[in-house]
Amino acid sequence: MNATTSDSLAEFAARHGLTKSAARPPLRKYIADLWQRRTFIWQFASSKSMAMYTSSRLGQLWQVLTPLLNAGVYFLIFGVLLGTDHGVTNFVPFLVTGVFVFSFCQRSLTAGARSVGNNLSLIRALHFPRATLPFAFVIVELQHLMVAMLVLAGIVLAFGEPITWHWILLVPALALQLVFNIGVSLIIARMGAFIRDVQQLLPFIMRTWLYASGVIFAIPAMAHKFKDHPWVIDLLAANPGSVYVELVRTSVIDSYRDDLVTLNWGTGHLWWYAIAWAVVAFAGGFWYFYRAEERYGRG
Repeated sequence: MNATTSDSLAEFAARHGLTKSAARPPLRKYIADLWQRRTFIWQFASSKSMAMYTSSRLGQLWQVLTPLLNAGVYFLIFGVLLGTDHGVTNFVPFLVTGVFVFSFCQRSLTAGARSVGNNLSLIRALHFPRATLPFAFVIVELQHLMVAMLVLAGIVLAFGEPITWHWILLVPALALQLVFNIGVSLIIARMGAFIRDVQQLLPFIMRTWLYASGVIFAIPAMAHKFKDHPWVIDLLAANPGSVYVELVRTSVIDSYRDDLVTLNWGTGHLWWYAIAWAVVAFAGGFWYFYRAEERYGRG
C-alpha cells in the first residue's frame, strides 16, 4: 500500500467517523471503561478461581493446602534443622503468616506475568481495556487469600495467640498489599506480553525475594549480625515483601509484638512504607501498562 492510498483511506475513515479499534483511548476514558467493567472483573476472577482446581480430587482445598504444605517444608528445614526461629516466641504462627501473606504477592505476580500472553485469543476477539486481565488475575489470588486468612486465624488461635483490637489492622494492611500487587502485576504483565522469558525468570526472582523478606526469619533478630553494616537491615526491612508480611504479623500475633519490643524494634515506619509502596507501584504500574495498550495482541 503506497502513501497516496494510505492517505485516502485515512481521509475516508475520518470523513465517516471511523477510528482504530485497538487505539489507546485517553487516560480518563480508559479508567472510566475499566471501572465500568468492575463487575466483569470480579465474575471473571470468580470463574477462574472455581475452574483452577476442577481437575483435582481435593478441588478448592488446594487454595489452603499449597501454602500450608510450603509452611510445613519451611518449618522442617529452617525451624527444626537450621533453627532460624531466634528472637521469635511463637514460631509456627510467625512462619505460617509470612508464607500466606508472601504467597499472595508471589502468586499475583506469577499470574500477572501470563495474564496477557496466555489470553491472546480473548484480546484479539474482543475490545476491552487490557488492564482488565491483570486486575482479574490478582483478584483471583485475593479470593484465595480470603480463604487462607480464615485458616490462618484458626492456626494463630490454636497456638495460644489472643484476639485483640490489632486484628482490625488486617483490613488496611491487606488492602494496601492488594494495591501494591496490582501495580507490580501490571508491570510484569506488560513485560511478560512481549518478553516470554520473564515467565521463566520470575520463579528465581520470587524465591530470592522470599528469602530477603523475612518470611522464614525475623529481620530484627538479625541486626546484631550486621551491626557494622546497619544499612543491610534497613534495606531488608524497607522492601515491600517484608513490609506487608510484618504488618500482618504485628496485627494478629500478640507475642510477636512483644518480641519486637524486646528486640528494641519499632513498627511505626511500616505503615508509611506500605502506603508509599502501594501508591508508587499502582500509579507507575498502571501508567506503564496503559502506554502499551494498543500493542497487546499483535504479532
